[in-house]
Amino acid sequence: MRINQSMENTGAEIERHPCFNLEASHSYGRVHLPVAARCNISCNYCHRDYDCPNESRPGVTSRLLKPEEAVLRIYEAKKFFNNISVAAVAGPGDSLADPENTFKTFKLIKKEFPEIILCMSTNGLNLAENAKYLDETGVKFITVTLNSINTKIASKIYRYVNYKGVIYKGEEAAGILLEKQLESIALCIDNGFLIKINTVLIPGINDLHIKELSKVLKKLGVYLFNVMPMIPAEKSFFHKIGIKGAGRHDIVNATNGLEGINIMKHCRQCRSDAAGLLGNDLSAKFNEETDHGKEKCCSKV
Repeated sequence: MRINQSMENTGAEIERHPCFNLEASHSYGRVHLPVAARCNISCNYCHRDYDCPNESRPGVTSRLLKPEEAVLRIYEAKKFFNNISVAAVAGPGDSLADPENTFKTFKLIKKEFPEIILCMSTNGLNLAENAKYLDETGVKFITVTLNSINTKIASKIYRYVNYKGVIYKGEEAAGILLEKQLESIALCIDNGFLIKINTVLIPGINDLHIKELSKVLKKLGVYLFNVMPMIPAEKSFFHKIGIKGAGRHDIVNATNGLEGINIMKHCRQCRSDAAGLLGNDLSAKFNEETDHGKEKCCSKV
C-alpha cells in the first residue's frame, strides 16, 4: 500500500518551489528554519557554526530556533519579502537525527500557513522510518545528500555514522549509510515524494564518480540532481589536511553530458537560516542585533 494518498497537487507546487524550479526562483522565496541541531553522521568537509554571520554555506546559522520561533521567523521573512512559498528544515544538523523539533515545526507551519510548501533536507539515514509521518505532516519535497554509491569512496568522505546509538567507521559506516539512503530514496519516490539529490563534489575523491551516480539516480526516478562544489569549511577535517574546494568549472566538467535526469544549475548552497529569493538572502536582517560585534567570528566568503 502506498504511503501517500494526496500528491495530486505536487505538479502545481513545483511551479512555486524555487529550488526545484529555475523559473520559480526568480519570483518565489523560501525560508530555512534552523530547528535541527543534532547530526548523526560526521562529514569530513563539514564544520557546523551556530553563530556565524559571515559565512554562506550549509550547516551555518546565527542561532538555533525552537519550533514556535520558526513560525515567527516566517512572519519576519514576509515583512521583507512577502512571496514566500516554501518553508524548509535544512539543519544545521540533520532534520531526522532527532526529528521531534522538525515534525513539530512542520505541524505548526501547516496550521498557521496552510498555503506554504513544506520541504526538508536530510542525509537519508533515518528517512525510511520517518517517511510515513512526513507524508502525514504534509511534506512533499525532500532533498537527500548522497555523495557516493561506492563504499570505498564514501569511506573517505565520512568519519563516522551514528546509527541507532552505535558508532560505525570506515567502509562499514559507508555501507550502512548507503543502504539506508538508497532504501529511503526508492521508498519515497515510490510513494509520491519529489526527491532532489545533493552531491558534494570533492576533487580527487568523488569527482570522477558523478556519471556512475547519475545513472543510479536516473533508474531510481530522482526528480532533480544537484552537484555542488565542496566549500572547504574552516576547522573541518578536509580543510586541516589541505584538500581544496571545487569550482564551478569542476561542476560543469562533472555534469556535462549527463542524460535522462534534470540537473540543477541555480543552487546557492544556502545557510540553514536563509530566507527570501535564492539570490538575495535576508538572514542577516533577522540577526542584526544578535550579531553585533561578532564580525570576526569566522572568515568572510
